[in-house]
Amino acid sequence: MIAVSAESPVDQYRTLAYDTALSTLLAVLVYVVLKVSLDGIRQWRARISVLIVGSGPIGLTAALVAVRSGKVLKLTLLDERYRSALLCRPQQIALDPRSVRFLLDLGVDFDNMEGCWLNEHFFTKIGVFQEYLLSILEQKKQKVDVKVRLGTKFSEEYLRKMSRAEWPRVIVVADGSCGDSCSVLGISSDYIVESCRAYGANATIERLDQRQVPTPEIRAHSLYFDLSAYGIDTVKEPRNSCQPAAKPGFHLKIYGTFRNRCMALACTSEADSKMMHFLRHTANSSVRHHNPSMHLFDNFICF
Repeated sequence: MIAVSAESPVDQYRTLAYDTALSTLLAVLVYVVLKVSLDGIRQWRARISVLIVGSGPIGLTAALVAVRSGKVLKLTLLDERYRSALLCRPQQIALDPRSVRFLLDLGVDFDNMEGCWLNEHFFTKIGVFQEYLLSILEQKKQKVDVKVRLGTKFSEEYLRKMSRAEWPRVIVVADGSCGDSCSVLGISSDYIVESCRAYGANATIERLDQRQVPTPEIRAHSLYFDLSAYGIDTVKEPRNSCQPAAKPGFHLKIYGTFRNRCMALACTSEADSKMMHFLRHTANSSVRHHNPSMHLFDNFICF
């Protein structure tokens, strides 16, 4: 007797479709698992070591950003001041709403911090703010190798004691306007900053006969400079063009205290701007470092 299959062609097609779908689903799951595993291993191996010099509000905030990024394997925080001197600073700090939102995303709970609110601004002592951020860093030691070394000065001797394997991939200098970490690293005090589609420079002067009293911030926009002496004419219209060339404007901000006056000069023009192309590729350091920023700074030191 010969056995005959009772399945109809429709049932056979349905069974084949189920088997194909199951095989495809299994292959996709295997691919996803392998990809996620390989990406995780690649990201873990790509994590870097970071050294932050200075445990002020900026340095501690940078440390929190680095830890929460998931791309840091080891983080070292240095400050030449001891914990008692660091947390007993009498100055106050005011955080605007934008800074508050940024810190909330980093896990800062302002309800558990000593301070007060006024017009959506948060006011507290710098020492209280630093102590709270240090406590958050202490809690992150379970996920990231965090080392807080207070009372340790960043110097050439400190660098010599580090082995090549311990050398950090990224060094964040946040030791204030009077710090000397830049000189230890061989970075000039006249430097160019390029970030967030902006191009500019920072400068600081110190007047020892003045006190550390905060001063109102001065801002000016749409500033233009005559750089024709350096081989560029920003006013000249381009050839074969019916429209005049856009004249890039600079943004100026002067801030700080009576003793330490800081100036930031930036231009947010497009990358293909004639001015930006000239500043990026010029070999004349005087136009980038001293003119026009230094000349402009000399006109504002009386404030």
